[in-house]
Amino acid sequence: MKKGTLIPPADELARRYARADAQAGEEIWLDVIRKMDEVYHDLLQYEVALEEKNAALEESQQFIASVLASMSDILIVCDRAGTIESVNAALSALLGRSADTLVRRPLFDLFADEASRAKASRLFAEQRAAPVQDCEMLLKAANGSEIALSLNCTPRYDGVGKMLGFVITGRPVGELLRAYQALRRAHEDLQTAQRQLVHAEKMASLGRLVAGVAHELNNPISFVYGNAVVMKRYAERLTRYLDAVHRGSDRPALDALRAELRIDRLLEDLPALIDGMLEGAERTRDIVDALKRFSAQGSGERMRFDLVEVIERAIHWVGKGSGARLEVVRDLPENLAVEGNAGEIQQVVMNLVQNAADATAQVATPRLAISGRLDGGRAVVEFHDNGPGIRPEHLGRLFDPFFTTKPVGQGTGLGLAISYGIVERHGGELSAANHPRGGAVFRLVLPLANAS
Repeated sequence: MKKGTLIPPADELARRYARADAQAGEEIWLDVIRKMDEVYHDLLQYEVALEEKNAALEESQQFIASVLASMSDILIVCDRAGTIESVNAALSALLGRSADTLVRRPLFDLFADEASRAKASRLFAEQRAAPVQDCEMLLKAANGSEIALSLNCTPRYDGVGKMLGFVITGRPVGELLRAYQALRRAHEDLQTAQRQLVHAEKMASLGRLVAGVAHELNNPISFVYGNAVVMKRYAERLTRYLDAVHRGSDRPALDALRAELRIDRLLEDLPALIDGMLEGAERTRDIVDALKRFSAQGSGERMRFDLVEVIERAIHWVGKGSGARLEVVRDLPENLAVEGNAGEIQQVVMNLVQNAADATAQVATPRLAISGRLDGGRAVVEFHDNGPGIRPEHLGRLFDPFFTTKPVGQGTGLGLAISYGIVERHGGELSAANHPRGGAVFRLVLPLANAS
């Protein structure tokens, strides 16, 4: 202690220490109260977060439960040993057992036969990681009946990748069979409708063909018919004259009858009449022969033929049948020998010519330019019309079945699709584009026939 310092009395020191202790105690209690407030605040936050997580968990559980309850497929969750841990309502309804009676039972008790139990035993014995799909097994219902199911089995894992067991889903095979049968019936109905539409398109093509053939046959048949009528009259005159000869009429009477019946003129006309009838009959025979070749398109017969001749015949028949005022300009070589079915290729060409006639129906001077050339081992023929052309959005769908730009009732949308298939079967190509000078151009490419 420094020299000269006064020492307070003992009671004064006691009061000072008491005041210091009181102040320290108050500070400690204030600190404790602050800490308690902080802890209480944290507890409130933890409680709010816990309630939020609990609500989210309950909502998630309700969602999962509602999904499982609404599933039409059965669901079984089991551990690695095959003990059932959970099932859905669909399985309970299918087997006629409550979920409480199924949980914690061995999965193998559900199977109705040894084969199904053996399949399941192998699955659990192998503990395979790969899923099993469409495994048909028999389950046993509460009434003892057997239910065939198609089951899928997928392993399930925990957060660290350890296998916990399996999830099995499936549905009765009868339901699958009914769905398959319904799908098959729908497919058959679709095929029937497609065949009917294809038949309708063929009938439309046949109608145009028959109209052209009828018009073409009209001339030679009319010629033959007219000559036959004349020859019938001539036969009556000859019969009268020969009857007079056989009755022994005298010479003056025969001469008078000969002049009256104009027998000499009749005899002069007979060769021309006969030649005309022969020519008409031959022309009719040629038309029928061409029609027979066209009708042979379904026989699969393939032979060498002249594509130029087929094009000419198709142009002629479409023009005769439709009465179109389409001007057809040809730039074709003398011969384009290809191999295939002439009737089918004629159907393709008739379709292209008819499409050109339809496309140029509103044009003042409708025109179709057909040009052909040899390109290596192929015959290339282009059909260029002066119509409005093809819309860009239609170019990619032009050869799709049932696609048509014509009004309802005027087209089935199968003509170009059928033509595309025919050309493809012949090893050729059929394409469409817009010509730089306007109008549409269809390009037909066919391989040439072998030179042998």
